[in-house]
Amino acid sequence: MSTPIHRTSTRQSAAGLTSAQQRREGGRTGSMSARSTEHALLAMQSRAGNRATTAAVQRARDTARDPARDTERDGTAENSGASAGAKKKNYRDRIAALLDRFKKNLEPIDTFIKGFQTPTNAAFTQQAAVSANEGLKHSTAASGTSAASGNLLTEAAGTVVSGMDAYKNMKDAKKHETGANHHTAKKKAKTKGADAVVGAANSGSYSAAIAKEVTKVQKAADAAVASEASGIASASIGAIKGMRSAFRVGGAATKYRQIKKLGDPNVVQAGSLARLNESREQAGWAAAEAYVALDAYWAHDGPERLELVSEAIDAAWDAMGEARDAAETLQHAERDVEKLSTVQGYAKKKQLTKMGKETVSGGGESTKAAAGIVTAVAAGTVGLASNPVGWGLAGAGAGLVLGVTMYKALRAATKRYEEVHHPERWAPKGETPAEAASRKESLKHALKFWKKVSQGERQAMAREIYALAAGPDISGSGSTTAEMRESARSLLIALKSGPAKHKLEPEAWVETLNDPARTGAWIQEIAEQLASG
Repeated sequence: MSTPIHRTSTRQSAAGLTSAQQRREGGRTGSMSARSTEHALLAMQSRAGNRATTAAVQRARDTARDPARDTERDGTAENSGASAGAKKKNYRDRIAALLDRFKKNLEPIDTFIKGFQTPTNAAFTQQAAVSANEGLKHSTAASGTSAASGNLLTEAAGTVVSGMDAYKNMKDAKKHETGANHHTAKKKAKTKGADAVVGAANSGSYSAAIAKEVTKVQKAADAAVASEASGIASASIGAIKGMRSAFRVGGAATKYRQIKKLGDPNVVQAGSLARLNESREQAGWAAAEAYVALDAYWAHDGPERLELVSEAIDAAWDAMGEARDAAETLQHAERDVEKLSTVQGYAKKKQLTKMGKETVSGGGESTKAAAGIVTAVAAGTVGLASNPVGWGLAGAGAGLVLGVTMYKALRAATKRYEEVHHPERWAPKGETPAEAASRKESLKHALKFWKKVSQGERQAMAREIYALAAGPDISGSGSTTAEMRESARSLLIALKSGPAKHKLEPEAWVETLNDPARTGAWIQEIAEQLASG
């Protein structure tokens, strides 16, 4: 077992060394600005970032240590004859899970740095440039070094995790040559691969930012060159992220238009419902006529009376059964229309929400890119952007990105809370929901930001769409009308889950919808497509 990390004072941070240097300079110059509240805040930022990062590392190691060891022990006991390839895959999955947990523990720190520490550093840099305060400049540089180091650690961990996920999904896509599993894995491989590339570029940008701040701390002669390189790198990565957000907005908009083209199910299915209602009325009239005939035969005199009454009873019974079936078919169709209307509305809402989030996020990244350009242009100074324009751009960009991040975090926490506090709300039909957790336990679960929601609204909507589009061999889908199935399958195509995406002919694609063994893969596929553009 590895030794826990203790935060001792044997190593001084860059902020601590800078503070000592500033005290010596303040004694020589007699200036009180080096001991101002700005210096205290910058030093506090650096120390807080270092401590939080250390705690995150220790927490990730502690939480992953015992489960990993238990898994290894169980795997050895139960699978002593397993192949070397299976063991290698098991180790790879555990390493990926550990890195993912480590990254998610660092994300709150990274959010604090991007949303507060970096813009604050920009403000102090502006103040130091205006007042020509060398002590404040170096304190800001020390805090900037700490901030960029935290960003780099989070980004590097995310890049490795994305690369491993991309590789795993590429193998899964090759394993499943067609169908929902193939499309889900292929889409994830492309997304995670792009994440890894962008993450690697962003890591280079943070490395350049660290170099820029270190040169300022050390009063190096090439500080201007480092500042220019950092500005160019920051502008480039901001532009790349902004363009990526623009493509995502375009994809979500296309999907939204395709769903909207399907029309209102109440209007589209009006003809089908009218025909079913007409069939119900005709069956009702037939049943009424059968009972009139039965009454007439009861009143009939003659030797054939009993035989005629018996036949009339059978006819009336059959007519009543047909009337009941017609009424049930109409009611089921009306419920299906309501369900289809609900899921189509949800799908459109998800795409609109995605467009909004990506637009704000892309705007923030573009603004940060502009701030990087200002930094490169003003490379002769020592600030992140040592003028009001650069400071404003840095703050605005960070504010937009922070806003989107906080929105996502709040939404995810709310969903985790509902998942355990109201498990019956989105539980699969026919299954007994889990026991509801107390308010205190639900709040604790909501704060577990590293966990994904497994039973939420999106998963419930995916099950509803699949039940409407599935074939008659799927439980709960036998009474769905042909028109309703066609409309639901058109929704799948609009969600980019059609035959072409699955590399199947339309007939083979329909067969997969009627295969109970592929139910889980289909529901996962639909849930993924609801969330993506």
